[in-house]
Parts: sequence; C-alpha cells; structure tokens
Amino acid sequence: MKVAVLGCGSVGSQVVRLLLEQSDELAARVGAPVELAGVAVRRLEAAREVEVPEGLLTTDADALVRRDDVDLVVEVIGGIEPARSLILAALEGGASVVSANKALVAEDGPTLFDAAQKAERDFYYEAAVAGAIPILRPLRESLAGDNVSRVLGIVNGTTNFILDKMDTSGAGFEEALEEAQELGYAEADPTADVEGFDAAAKAAILASLAFHTRVSASDVYREGITEVTAGDVASARDIGCVVKLLALCELRTGPDGERGVSARVHPAMIPRSHPLASVREAYNAVFTESEAAGQLMFYGPGAGGAPTASAVLGDLVTIARNRLAHTTGAGESAHADLTVLPMGETVTRYHVAIDVDDKVGVLSQVAMAFAEHGVSIQNLRQEGRGDDAQLVVVSHEATDAQLRETMQHLEQLESVREVTSVMRVEGGAE
Repeated sequence: MKVAVLGCGSVGSQVVRLLLEQSDELAARVGAPVELAGVAVRRLEAAREVEVPEGLLTTDADALVRRDDVDLVVEVIGGIEPARSLILAALEGGASVVSANKALVAEDGPTLFDAAQKAERDFYYEAAVAGAIPILRPLRESLAGDNVSRVLGIVNGTTNFILDKMDTSGAGFEEALEEAQELGYAEADPTADVEGFDAAAKAAILASLAFHTRVSASDVYREGITEVTAGDVASARDIGCVVKLLALCELRTGPDGERGVSARVHPAMIPRSHPLASVREAYNAVFTESEAAGQLMFYGPGAGGAPTASAVLGDLVTIARNRLAHTTGAGESAHADLTVLPMGETVTRYHVAIDVDDKVGVLSQVAMAFAEHGVSIQNLRQEGRGDDAQLVVVSHEATDAQLRETMQHLEQLESVREVTSVMRVEGGAE
C-alpha cells in the first residue's frame, strides 16, 4: 500500500512520522506493507518537525496524486483549493483518500462523496472534526441502527480555552485571547475561531452524518464569542451556569408539522451539572442523544498535530484494509433529505440583561413586552444602581423569532435604556 501525503505542516509531519516509525505495526494491522510514496510541500527548503527521507519531498502535488502506484492519498493542506482539485484527481486516478479538511467537506462534501462513489473508492475524514476524538465513525457506523435526535458539542479548542479563562479568572475577552495566542492556542488572526466559522463547518458535518441530510456550512446559523463579556460570564455563574461556544444540531418539527434539521453555533449558558460544562481549556467534547443508546459523550484533545494524525492513521488503516479486500466502506448517507429549518424556528431558553430607568411601572412594562410575543418568563431579578437598574430575565422555551420580536419591542420602550446582553440557555430542564 503506497501512501502519498499532501502537506507537511503540524498534522502532515506527524502523519509522516507515524508512517515511518510504525511501519511494521501498520503492516501487521493492514495485512500488507504500508510505504510512504511521497510528500507534497509548498517549499522544499522549509523547516519541518520531522525528517522526510531523501527523494520523497516534491512541490508537484498534482503529479504525486496521479501516480499509478499510489493507493492512498492523505490530504492535510486545508482550505478549498487546491485541496479539492487534488482530492478529485486522486479519486479519478484510482486512489482512496483520507482528509482532515473540515472547510472543504462542509462546503462541497457532496462533490467529493459523488466522486468517491463513481470511482468506487473510499473518502474518509474523521480528523475533520474534533481532532483525535472518534465521533464521525460512531455517527456513521456505530449509531447507524439508532435514531439520533441531537448532537451538542464543544468543537473548537481556542474558544473553549478563552471562555474557560474568562470563567476561572474573571478576565475579559481580549485578555483571555491574548493569553491563548501567547500559549499557541490561538492564531495571530483568530477570526475563524472566535467568530465561529471553524465550529460552523464542523457542525455542518455532524448534522449531515447524524440526520442523513446534506447540510453545508452556509446552512449553519453562526455567532462568535467576541461579544461575550466578563459580565455575561458572571451572570451565568449567578444562575449556576457556564458559558461555552456550542455547536448544536437537532431534529425539530417546524410550524407546519414537517420534521427538519436545526444547525447552529453560538455562545450559550449551560448548567454546571451538564457534562459539557466540565470540558476545560482547549479540550473538545461531543454529546449525542439518540432513541436507543440515550446520552453519550466523546471527549479528548480536539486539535494538535499528533492527536489529529491519530485520527488520520485510523482512517488510513481502515481504507487500506478495504483496498486489500477489494471493497469500500460506508459512503454518504443523505437519504432522509430533511429541510434545514431557519433560525427563527429554533426553540430554546434565553438569558436577557436590560438596563432600565429605576421607576415604578418599568417591571410591568418589560413583563408585558415578553408576554405579548409569547415568551414566558421563568425567572426575573432586579438590581438597582441609583437612577437606573438592570433587569435580568431568564425565559422558558420560545422560538428565536419570538425572542427577536420581544427585543425589538423592548428597545422601543422609553423606560428601557439598552438591552445589554442576550444569550441562549441550553442543556438544562425547563
């Protein structure tokens, strides 16, 4: 089994290392020798974490994937192009492919799945979501006989580190981000992480697998954590919660009674008793709920060269075995073809902080605004501050559209100075 690796950065270098160091063990597990055929890189002279044997490095990735003797291609360069073209060329040429490319799978997965099916080859991508944590294979295979109703996860280590520091130290967002960058958890440009783009791509992949429906990154409602304040984190603590950036994928029934898929990424308060609340620093965890299995949680390092390479090698061993057996594994399952529901139909609870004039009648005006739009108040408290006050409202379940209408109503009231914070509350009983 000859393997071509595209990319030799943090993940690619660890894939190469494992292929070289564990060649005998991999051969025993696969049933045939596993040989590194070549490693495509952008610059031959760049410094690398692992020493690649002489003659294996090349800058011609296209020629490498088209070689007749290459059986398996590992794509760990990321991005949309040239990764998509190289994967399609590999499949058309008869090679099976392992990828860690969440952005590409979330944006154009169907093209890759169709190409793999046409070529009668495997396209696996376990490493695209949550690093070393095995979650895609359980959704695709282990839970294939069950009905999954919800997938709830912390799938971005950078944002979890930032929010964890804000919770444990009282730091503000900028201070926690700076520490994450100093420790290497956040990039110099952290936009993809802190604005939720990375998590949204992963949510699309999780929803597609869990609900047998094609869901793309553009279908996922997205909010980042840049607007989360130390005050929000303190308010969460006051009600026994912690703030996490969550990827939430659910089966829902729309207003017309038709089943659909809800996929969203946003910061939310979850009870400290919830298993996801204990996920600290840069770790990831995915929580699933299904009809027969009930609640399951998958936890571990969600990024990093070696952990992600572990997931890549797991896929590689599986598809190498398939090649020897002249078969392929499970491909795309999109038979349900459910509608992706708009965010306005999503149902959850809300934590709302409102600055108001401290005078008689304000409380009843605010309560009436919630009632007029069908949002029931579960808990309300008032904190006075001289001439003004802050009302903190925790609602019962309501749709996102109802909540937005309520916020618009509140902003029109003369006694309301500002709606300072709106955050969803997830993971707890009503």
